[in-house]
Amino acid sequence: MSAPALVPHASTASRRAIVGPSPFTAAYARLGEVFPTLGVTELTPDQPDPDPADGWLPARTLAADPATLDRFLSWDAEQVQRDYGQPGRADVIASFGLHRYAWGVCLLATIPWFLHRRVPRIPVDAVSYHRGQGRIAVRLDAFACLPGDPAAALPDARVVPDEEALRAEVRAAVAEHLAPVLDAFAPRMRRGRRALWGMATDEIVEGLWYIGSLLGEEDRAVAETQQLLPGNSALQAPYAGGASFRALPGKCGEDLRTRDRASCCLFYTLRPQDTCVTCPRTGDAERVERLSATS
Repeated sequence: MSAPALVPHASTASRRAIVGPSPFTAAYARLGEVFPTLGVTELTPDQPDPDPADGWLPARTLAADPATLDRFLSWDAEQVQRDYGQPGRADVIASFGLHRYAWGVCLLATIPWFLHRRVPRIPVDAVSYHRGQGRIAVRLDAFACLPGDPAAALPDARVVPDEEALRAEVRAAVAEHLAPVLDAFAPRMRRGRRALWGMATDEIVEGLWYIGSLLGEEDRAVAETQQLLPGNSALQAPYAGGASFRALPGKCGEDLRTRDRASCCLFYTLRPQDTCVTCPRTGDAERVERLSATS
């Protein structure tokens, strides 16, 4: 569990914007309270998109312009050189950059779902990212919710019948955003489609697990991510792998929670002895040692 160093609907143009109080403000405010290094700004219908001249990066440009992606990844390349005294491989740098972007973007969908059972659509043309400030600006309109939610009366609400239908909305919202981003990163990452969507699986799970722990609701976050991503490829396509939580017996008979990531961040290429505790390369004996030391 760690934080980074930080079925599509109609196009945005054909959707009406939410007018009045947002159904998501409380969820994003709560996120900012427990994790202030990531801030979410909701744009109102009359607000322009954030100015790239002020350091904002439109997600659609990141997904569509290779030169913009090169500039975006230069931050990660400089950070690796500075902090580890060596250059990182191109695929490692791309993996770091994708992780640091996707971890926060996934929370745009998962946190309102986790806290209020509301799922916004977050296409790439609705999001801008400010790397230096750790902020995301998002323009929200269409969203899904359950029957009985007061927000169901809003004109842009789409009421779905039950919890599983709402989980499908979470998966679809994240996939709609990440699909063009993954396509842009793919040539630099030397990974196939399954591996890329395995990374997306991990960003959803690790982000909600971490924020859930900060909210004091780790057990519920774990249970709900397992329902969201159970590892059933037919149910959760295009995601690869599942939440994959499991318990290891601790030295005093206690259960130590861990999970098996569907992907690897490649940090071992810089520090072979310092893998993530959920890394596929980290054996159970080492996990028990490290988890026991922090429990």
